[in-house]
Amino acid sequence: MPWVIAGGVVMTLFTCSNCRTSLPDFASIATLTVICWGLMWFGNEFLHEYLDDKIDWTKHPVKRLTVGLLALTIYTVGATYIVMNIARPVLQLSKGTVTGTVYISMGITLVISVILTSRSFLYNWRQTAIEAEKFKRQSVVAQFESLRSQVNPHFLFNALNALTNLVYEDQDKAAKFIKQLSHVYRYLLDTRDKEIVPLAEEKKFLDSYLFLQQIRFGDKLKLEVSLDNISGMVAPLVLQMLVENAIKHNEISQASPLIVRIYEEGNYLVVENNLQKKQFEEVSSGVGLANICQRYEFLTEQKVEVIENGKFIVRIPLLAQPV
Repeated sequence: MPWVIAGGVVMTLFTCSNCRTSLPDFASIATLTVICWGLMWFGNEFLHEYLDDKIDWTKHPVKRLTVGLLALTIYTVGATYIVMNIARPVLQLSKGTVTGTVYISMGITLVISVILTSRSFLYNWRQTAIEAEKFKRQSVVAQFESLRSQVNPHFLFNALNALTNLVYEDQDKAAKFIKQLSHVYRYLLDTRDKEIVPLAEEKKFLDSYLFLQQIRFGDKLKLEVSLDNISGMVAPLVLQMLVENAIKHNEISQASPLIVRIYEEGNYLVVENNLQKKQFEEVSSGVGLANICQRYEFLTEQKVEVIENGKFIVRIPLLAQPV
């Protein structure tokens, strides 16, 4: 506030020649100038902050600029009207003096608006760059965690052990097992630089991964996947990570099979499993579910929902196809 008063006083001295010799004129014009500066500066600052909350610069830059200019014009005209029709009789100034002061204040308002708009745009651009870098880092973490789980000695041991048995029992199934295993690793390599992938591609990868797990666990792992004829996009590896999470943290036995259901509901992909937590859990990095939640924060305003009510349910927003 002090700098508004100081600015109004300085502007009065430079723009009003009579004010330099007449203290009453100086006091009146300075008061009017300070009022104009205050209304224009704080009003515009409030408008910019309000519009920044309502309209995202990065998603709707043209709309944000258009609405901002329109709001500025309406506010400036309204504030000017108030100043010209209320301040003049109160301060006993001529119409020409008031009009000149107001027009100068409006010119300064344009400068203020440019400063605020530039600051707002640059700030949002910087935040977008930071968020993009965070998203890239989270995607890399997801790729690393998924790849590490697939090259984990336990995973390889179990996969090779299952393959060894299949070679003697069913050579055709053994060949399919090797093919599905290669699909898993191929998909990991193909999606390492992608932010989102078509659900159809993710489902093919998931089918390969689930085939390997089904061979390993047999009837002890029951899978119900209902994603046919559903279009949309998804962050890569999320479905596989959630199934892996269910397998890692729950008991799986003939008496208590683990039941995993994957389906679409209300524009969400749902991964659901019955809860039968292990007494002694495997060592976990603890980043799987947290990583998924963080990645989706950058992709959509919809939140990943985690529900535990006798079952463990994770709801993933189904993303729209990019235009």
